Amino acid sequence: MNMTALAAVGVVTAAGLVRGTTGFGGALLMTPLLSILIGPVAAVAIALILEASAAFVMFPDALPKVRASTLFYLIIPALFTVPVGGYVLLNLDPIVARRLIAAVAVVFSLILLLGLRYSGSPRPMTMLALGSVVGALVGATSVGGPLVILYLLSGPDPAAVTRAHLTVFITAVSIIGIAMLATVGAITVDLRLWAVGLTIPYLLATWLGGKLFARLSDSGVRRLALILMLCVGVVGLIT
Repeated sequence: MNMTALAAVGVVTAAGLVRGTTGFGGALLMTPLLSILIGPVAAVAIALILEASAAFVMFPDALPKVRASTLFYLIIPALFTVPVGGYVLLNLDPIVARRLIAAVAVVFSLILLLGLRYSGSPRPMTMLALGSVVGALVGATSVGGPLVILYLLSGPDPAAVTRAHLTVFITAVSIIGIAMLATVGAITVDLRLWAVGLTIPYLLATWLGGKLFARLSDSGVRRLALILMLCVGVVGLIT
């Protein structure tokens, strides 16, 4: 195993620990660093595959808790905008694409650190617009979950329902993104081997992070994780 592969395993392991401990942030942490190691297109594809794998594990438990109407308004527009984001990713200069990914990570980390969230009433048009924007972001950078988190937290749903909506949505848009990249031939044999090799440490770390969650301060861990993500995004911008 070469140094790039070892570094990638370290990155996805750290991202899995964060994902399992906080419930979010896997792609936000791993994509900027993977884009430096293996390029932006491969980084986005692998992040989508790993996030889909992690979310799919929770999918059977989440599905009975969701409201179909909420997911309909979020997922349907994403069907059309994920390919738009993917087109941007595939046609951008790799350095520009890498910095775009890093910039998205910085912005979302700051928003979550500052505790900002949507304060309006949940409406179909708002969800359609959100699904469209998040779909484009996921296609271009693999990162879009934080916007959905901020929106869903503003609603009256219990935490378990909010988490279920997020799980099913992330699974759906990740699969859409993977299908789009596969259709245009961006998911090569080498990239599939990377994904297979990195899925195992990511899922193990996510499981371990879930076990650690019960032993740690929720707010403290989240803040530490967000600061780490912010630093990673800044490194991606200046590298």
